[in-house]
Amino acid sequence: MRYVGDVAVGAVGLGAMPLSIEGHPDEARAVATVHAALDAGVTLIDTADSYHAPVGGAPGDGELLVARALAAYGGARDRVLVATKGGRGRTPDGGWTVDGDPARLRCAAQASARRLGVEAIGLYQLHKPDPAVPYAESLGALRDLLDAGTVRMAGVSNVDVAQIRLAREILGDRLVSVQNRWSPAVRDSEPELRLCAELGLAFLPWSPLGGISRSSLDGASTQAADPRFGAFHRVARERGVSPQRVALAWALARSPVVVPIPGASRPETARDSAAAAELALDGRELELLGP
Repeated sequence: MRYVGDVAVGAVGLGAMPLSIEGHPDEARAVATVHAALDAGVTLIDTADSYHAPVGGAPGDGELLVARALAAYGGARDRVLVATKGGRGRTPDGGWTVDGDPARLRCAAQASARRLGVEAIGLYQLHKPDPAVPYAESLGALRDLLDAGTVRMAGVSNVDVAQIRLAREILGDRLVSVQNRWSPAVRDSEPELRLCAELGLAFLPWSPLGGISRSSLDGASTQAADPRFGAFHRVARERGVSPQRVALAWALARSPVVVPIPGASRPETARDSAAAAELALDGRELELLGP
């Protein structure tokens, strides 16, 4: 278990983005994927109002899917923390927009709460700083949402050290998380990870499997040319597990504030990712995988 604010969550979360954007699975498999993750001990599900297909989809499709999957789940749901994000949108050609306007952020959060069927969103995250809006003003919208009870905890995403410090200044202890891209292939958020450890903020790396090739669950995986990534495959062969599981175990070993949120679109991959919480890498393996 790890902590997001005062909420204990499974050490590995579920990134629900692949369940609702272009190329998403059908409803039955998407719901089964969420259920498999919950059965495997996942209690943090991450989504966003912008996780929808650019053509034929609508804002909030991902949130509605998560809500339906939770409603249909036969197990305990009271420990599940649903995190969503606001401040981004889609374009018909598959691109992404950014909108940090405070009024629109407040409306977006209220709409997200309705779609999730909750009085207060457990964790609401500002998806990305908007270069057209002073960041302090966007953060002020999160503060307003916290004050109004629409949001219980707040987080920021795709940010640098200075933006994290500003968010802490404006939101105080109600800022509980940072969600940045970080993986074996993309390690430029190390300063942000260190700051999160210093401040006691959960660090939720998105796309945490970057650099690792096709899952062994899809058949034989090829070894990457970069020796950093080849080491993950070597350890995986020695352990008899997937290189993806090794990558997530490596992430967990880096800091106790790390809670990776790998995406999944099949029950098998959701279960495999969750199992990383039980994979303890030894010193030799961690040295091989690199800092």
